[in-house]
Amino acid sequence: MLRLRDVVGEYLQNSTLHGAKFIVDKDASWLERLFWIFCLVASWFASWQLIKASLEAFENNAISFVVESSYRDWDTNFPAIVVCESKNMDRIQEVAEQLWGADHDFTLEEVLSEIAFFRGESYHTVHECGGEEPAENCFYSNFSYYAQLVRSSCPDSIQNCLWNGKSFDCCKYFRRMETELGICYAINSLQAGLNKGPKLNMYSNRYTGAGSLQMELLTEATVFILGEEEVPTLVTPKTDYLIVGPYVSFVRHIAKRDIQNDDQIRDTSVAQRNCRFSDENTLDVHRYYSYSACTVQCRKDRQMELCNCSSHLTPNTPDWQLCNMDGLECLNRNYEDLSVIIAKWSRGRKGLVCDCLPSCTEVDISTVHDSKENIYGHQNPISKIEISLIELPTERYKRNVVRGKLDLVVSIGGTTGLFVGASLLSFVEIVYYITIRPYGTMLFEKHRLRQELQTN
Repeated sequence: MLRLRDVVGEYLQNSTLHGAKFIVDKDASWLERLFWIFCLVASWFASWQLIKASLEAFENNAISFVVESSYRDWDTNFPAIVVCESKNMDRIQEVAEQLWGADHDFTLEEVLSEIAFFRGESYHTVHECGGEEPAENCFYSNFSYYAQLVRSSCPDSIQNCLWNGKSFDCCKYFRRMETELGICYAINSLQAGLNKGPKLNMYSNRYTGAGSLQMELLTEATVFILGEEEVPTLVTPKTDYLIVGPYVSFVRHIAKRDIQNDDQIRDTSVAQRNCRFSDENTLDVHRYYSYSACTVQCRKDRQMELCNCSSHLTPNTPDWQLCNMDGLECLNRNYEDLSVIIAKWSRGRKGLVCDCLPSCTEVDISTVHDSKENIYGHQNPISKIEISLIELPTERYKRNVVRGKLDLVVSIGGTTGLFVGASLLSFVEIVYYITIRPYGTMLFEKHRLRQELQTN
């Protein structure tokens, strides 16, 4: 039976690692052996320090951002435009008469308005329908049904759409989108399901000029201007939307900067690039990942934690998770904790802490110019909206890989080769001398002994 000392000695004697054989050289003095042990330990330590630095750089500094300005050949996609109805008293009155007749309690119209255009608070609903003495004809569950009764359809919301001066069918391209603000209508948005129907080509380049979208709205609404993977939320920044009303013409000129990703970015981990692609989705509420979609999921999870239910407008939520009247009262009590997103390090403030990464294709949209004018002479109570790129972008961000997997392999291989003279096969030798070589030696010894016995 071979002893471990013999196995190690044989390995060191025949190893391709530089300097190893001198440690077990029978002709060397103890001083020479000590010298080579010190050299090998120092070389392995230096090699490990460089390998550790390479690994840390690969994990933490694998990505770089640069600004590109070779803009002549770019195709710039227009932002997603999302129209969310914000108020419609005529429709509320009509639905109230259908539900309770012409001679109904008019405070219930306020309740119906809060349910249909829920924004986290429900003061009238809780006051009128909660407590021990609720008003007559109150409803206590199935709020999503009543919200859908009130919200206007696409043809009743949008008309006379123009893209770069050319007319198109509004509701053929403005698609229904479920959001935490209720049913909205979006064009050029991933979240609205562009792959389920025709898509309007809304790209701009030096041949088409800067893109411009015009439309008329038939209801009071909030018009969101977002990246294609983003969604409207309760906390969307005010710079990203317009609040529009009847008899007013709104014009907004915007500037847009895209992020272009190197092909190798997909091969890096989420932690390395510190962002997610839209198809790397871990959310329930929306089909594609984005920062804003992640905050919706974060709010839903917190609502479930505090109230054991979620808002009746939360998208893609099964009926059993939607709040009834008790749940709505709970959401109202916790409004401050659910309506504001705060940073992790914010102490003593009420709000929602969401660990959400940005999208890898997030865009920078800024408002350059806003204007509005009254159009009281118009026959119908409509609003006119024009959203245009002020000019074709001359800059965009580029995310590049500066330390890929191949760079890591080359760095580790070069380091081990320089300091200890090792290659991949040098490490295979370790396995060989510990496993295969002792077994082969034992078989050889048995065969030799058998032959000796037969000879004698």
